[in-house]
Amino acid sequence: MKKLLARRWTAPCRKCEGLVHAREWRSWGSVITSRISLAALFCATGAGAVAQVISPPVGQSEQAGAFRTENGTGAVTVSGVLVTASRVDLLGKAVTASQGKVTEEELKLRPSYRIGQLLESVPGLVVTAHSGEGKAYQYLARGFNLDHGTDIANFIDDEPINRPTNAHGQGYSDLNFIIPQVLDGLEYAKGPYYPSIGDFGDVASVRLHVADEIPDQIIGSAGTLGDYNAYVGGTHELSPDGRVYGAFEYAHVDGPFVPGNDFRKYAGMARYSHGAAADGYDVTIQYYKGDGLFTTDQPVRAVREGLISRYGTLDPTDGNRSERLSISSHYAVEGDDWAFTTNAYYVRSRQTLWNNFTHFLEDHVNGDQEQQDETRDLAGGAAAFKLKSTFGSITSDTTVGVQGRYDGIYVDRRHTLMREVLDYCEQLQPDGVTAVKYNIGLSYCSQDLVKLHDVGLYVENKTVWTRWLRTDGGPFSKTPFTRNVTMFQPKGSLALGPWWKTEVYVSAGQGFHSDDIRGVSGTVPLEGLQGNATAAPFLVKADGGEVGMRTDIIPKTQIQLAAFYIHLNSEFVYDQDQGEDQAGPPSKRDGVEFSAQYRPIQWLELNTDLSFSHARFDTSNLAAYGDAGSYIPLAPDFVGSFGVLVDNLGPWYGGLQVRILGSYPLVPDNTERDAGYSETNVNVGYKINSHLKVQAEVFNLFDVKANAAAFYYVTDIHDGLGPTADHQFHPLEPISGRFTVTAMF
Repeated sequence: MKKLLARRWTAPCRKCEGLVHAREWRSWGSVITSRISLAALFCATGAGAVAQVISPPVGQSEQAGAFRTENGTGAVTVSGVLVTASRVDLLGKAVTASQGKVTEEELKLRPSYRIGQLLESVPGLVVTAHSGEGKAYQYLARGFNLDHGTDIANFIDDEPINRPTNAHGQGYSDLNFIIPQVLDGLEYAKGPYYPSIGDFGDVASVRLHVADEIPDQIIGSAGTLGDYNAYVGGTHELSPDGRVYGAFEYAHVDGPFVPGNDFRKYAGMARYSHGAAADGYDVTIQYYKGDGLFTTDQPVRAVREGLISRYGTLDPTDGNRSERLSISSHYAVEGDDWAFTTNAYYVRSRQTLWNNFTHFLEDHVNGDQEQQDETRDLAGGAAAFKLKSTFGSITSDTTVGVQGRYDGIYVDRRHTLMREVLDYCEQLQPDGVTAVKYNIGLSYCSQDLVKLHDVGLYVENKTVWTRWLRTDGGPFSKTPFTRNVTMFQPKGSLALGPWWKTEVYVSAGQGFHSDDIRGVSGTVPLEGLQGNATAAPFLVKADGGEVGMRTDIIPKTQIQLAAFYIHLNSEFVYDQDQGEDQAGPPSKRDGVEFSAQYRPIQWLELNTDLSFSHARFDTSNLAAYGDAGSYIPLAPDFVGSFGVLVDNLGPWYGGLQVRILGSYPLVPDNTERDAGYSETNVNVGYKINSHLKVQAEVFNLFDVKANAAAFYYVTDIHDGLGPTADHQFHPLEPISGRFTVTAMF
């Protein structure tokens, strides 16, 4: 997020010499995460700053015919789950209408220009980019611009993807390391109603599942925008219960940009698994390296004045470099009425970003490019013991678990020119524009060493009272020891039905998102705060509620409907190009979501997802924040999609997807807006024989000229106008094609 108002704030500088040690003990030690019945059948004892989403029971293991209740550590099974081409039917199983699981089949059939668009299979979620490839995407859902991950918790194989206190954005969630061919579906949940979902998950959470077996195949593709890809992978059976596989992907993309982005991706994965998810173990190693150029959002007037083309950039040296290595494992064992599961992970990552958003606004001579570096060691895991109980006709599952996470982070920010670190940093003068040069010493740069510790204990309970009544709920609290703050969060859900193949849900709860600890501690400049200039809050509470339903009453059709609200105590904004936190005013969002899947014949599915929302700041105290209106910048009014999936129509298969991002305000007084966009992507495949298939994809089929992302802030581009508030845009890619050949062996 950049500056959203047509004014520029100045911020104090600080010494570059030495490291600032922001040692933060964020523990959930006294946190209680339980799913208790309305009659308080069980009490809870604790859960922490979640190192992963503990998902509600929405999973499905098609291979074993099992229903997986993911809790970050294992699975349980029940029967009677219907799988369609796109989503698992959770009638009689779900906690809310806004949770679900997307199948592996849909992920394979959806046309996707980039890996992040696979998450658009989550109803009401749009994934877009404002800087090109190699960087965390922008996520938008339920009237929220979730930025790079502030309020959406993402996980792969129980490894958390979000990065707290990141160099570029709180909760930074970069998906580029993922190899799509190893995924076997995803689970999603929305709203703060799930007792074990913590930080970054108050609006949504997504868990990507990794397969235990992958087909033996080689894939090659080439596209019209300088994109080409090579993949090889396969599984070897070591014993009746043991298997090992490896996968490697190389990808390259230029895009339509001038100069081409020349983004290159190298990703590899190896996995050994033994037994099943509920009774077995596995070990997985993943590696990723990526680098390329950026085409960040550019001022509209730069195109209008002929300084650049629509796909050009004022600073062609912007770019990125990132690397990630991880090892993770699971172990699970079960008996007739109990199950024990555990997992552990270690992630080593580093990244460097070069961004120049404001051009010559702060430094008239050298420009405003900055380098953001991060090196991170992340280690964590979870363990849980589940006990099944029966009281007459009442059944109950109780889980006692512990989870933990440690982040050791070095993060800095430097002033650069064409990626070269300058021998000085600048201090802004009171006018907010003039920069004075200094020798090394006084600094507009920063460097920090941060240590984050999260430990959690939880007890959760789910009770089925009758055929038509289920309850799920409990408290969740967070205690960061060094901040002396405790946030108690009650949560609960009631499911009624099914009657006439229809089920009704009522849910309410509290959630939160955390802030960058540097902003809370004041180790980086603060900006956009209340008049008393107090530090940004470490935890921001979210209150939410939802009434929903799902029904299969119409033959061959599944429908989900939910009306929701969510209120934030503060609309948090992290300004990446300044490294500053902004604690905005409280906000409110209300909306309705509708999803439907219709399968008239075995090989065809039609689906739609529609989300309408109304987002506003709380107007009772706007003056204290200096804001000019009640509209929330970048909060879309509408998100929608329409899709067609075709599979096994003889040798033919494919999909068509229309993705829509509605209009949204760019400034709080709503005087500047962006129209959003709609994009149609199509995929057609043909199986030549059992060993060979070909596939053609077309993206932006109707060549829509629109903005993939848009902002409104002040820049200086040396055009004689000086600092000027203007629309900033990153263009949607034009029509393009990609051809793929897959050989199976």
